[in-house]
Amino acid sequence: MWKQLHGRLRPVGCGVEELRRCRREREAALRKARREQQLVSKRLLRDDALEEADGGCVAPILGEAEIQQFLQLAHRGTEEKEKERALVTLRRGLQHPETQQTFIMLEGSMRTLVGLLTSNQALLQLEAARCLHELSHSEQSAVAEACLPATSYLLTYVSGHSSELIELCLYTLGNLIVESEAVRRQLLPQGIVPALAACIRSPHVTVLEALGYALSQLLQAKEAPEKIIPSVLGSTLPQHMLLLLQPGLKLNPGVAVEFAWCLHYIICSQVNNALLITHGALSTLGLLLLDLAGAVQRSEDAGLELLVCPVLRCLSNLLTEAAVEAAGGQMQLRDERVVAALFILLQFFLQKQPSLLPEGLWLLNNLTANSPSFCTSLLFLELIEPLLQLLPVSNVVSVLVLTVLCNVAEKGPAYCQHLWPGPLLPSLLDILAFSDTEVVGQCLELLQLLFLYRPEAAQAFLQQSGLQALERREEEALLQDRVHALQQTALRG
Repeated sequence: MWKQLHGRLRPVGCGVEELRRCRREREAALRKARREQQLVSKRLLRDDALEEADGGCVAPILGEAEIQQFLQLAHRGTEEKEKERALVTLRRGLQHPETQQTFIMLEGSMRTLVGLLTSNQALLQLEAARCLHELSHSEQSAVAEACLPATSYLLTYVSGHSSELIELCLYTLGNLIVESEAVRRQLLPQGIVPALAACIRSPHVTVLEALGYALSQLLQAKEAPEKIIPSVLGSTLPQHMLLLLQPGLKLNPGVAVEFAWCLHYIICSQVNNALLITHGALSTLGLLLLDLAGAVQRSEDAGLELLVCPVLRCLSNLLTEAAVEAAGGQMQLRDERVVAALFILLQFFLQKQPSLLPEGLWLLNNLTANSPSFCTSLLFLELIEPLLQLLPVSNVVSVLVLTVLCNVAEKGPAYCQHLWPGPLLPSLLDILAFSDTEVVGQCLELLQLLFLYRPEAAQAFLQQSGLQALERREEEALLQDRVHALQQTALRG
């Protein structure tokens, strides 16, 4: 998740500017490494009621002759019910990879299914779309590419009037987008971005959730930064996405999760984050963060982690943009409320979802890195001790906690007065015995800043056997320079 941080403090001349330069270089590497791996997946939309109506039994694998028979019945049957039953049987058979493979190898099968999709009989059309949806869920890329003739029709029906058919088409397109670059190449000139932009105005929650899924799959394509995201940013999608993320009675958790991930993928592409900032992304996400913290306080936290993770990542990455300062982005977040909300969430993560602690701490790091006001909020709300309580959780958490404390200490003597006296120095002495060199290295940096601004802390460190603790680490190549530099600073203090 993060690259290792190797300090480059020199044994002599360790002034504040040198420390600041080294930290900024490492922060740049951290931010670059923070671009997360993509979360590509497929979804299968099946109606439980339909499955029960079909008898609930396991569908048989269909051979070539049976597929031909059901397609002919659906296409040329004399009664609508007979046609529908034939497609239902085919759709259930297509749940098996073997049937899927037989289907795409059968000449004319896809052409017939597409013909049924364009039928003027609504039930037949819906069942044909369900057959395509089963095919789209295949793990075989050849099956996805065999669906190419259907994509333009699926896209057309996204602008239709049946919410059930629109939802089905969107999930099917999302599945196909993941599996095949050929599908994406075909959909872009066919106008998938304008179609999705028109669809986002739908009043149906199920449609919006399906739209968020399809869009997130499109945004994760390897060619997205060059060929897809510029078109998305040039459409009305970003403004509508942010509207759907605004807290309040109209906020739907399922829809918000989908579009929060969409926003995350756009931000990580770094195509034009300044545009998102001018659209008010920081203030919208900040208010949503406050709302999520309120939900924790009200014990309404079921499934909260699904939304809070992308929201934290979006805020963290937006705060690294140069455009944040230019647009007054820091002012879009209310210091004390955001910091307080973040600590409510950190306490919730500690108890119920420890894996999300690094996400919250990464945001706190980016909030405090260049902002004295956020550091002031941290001190004013007396949050240093709760922060120290997170140190034992893991090495990753320890590094981030120490990095945040470095951000505070770096702001100067007035800030360091709040760090010492207090529980910080005993905690740092304990950390010097840790086996992880990255954690110890960050601890050494914090001690260096503390001693530079509070020489009295250096005297207390020496009185508590700090020098002996440093001597035990001075033979380690990755720590040697920083240990020697800190020894000199402590003795001068």
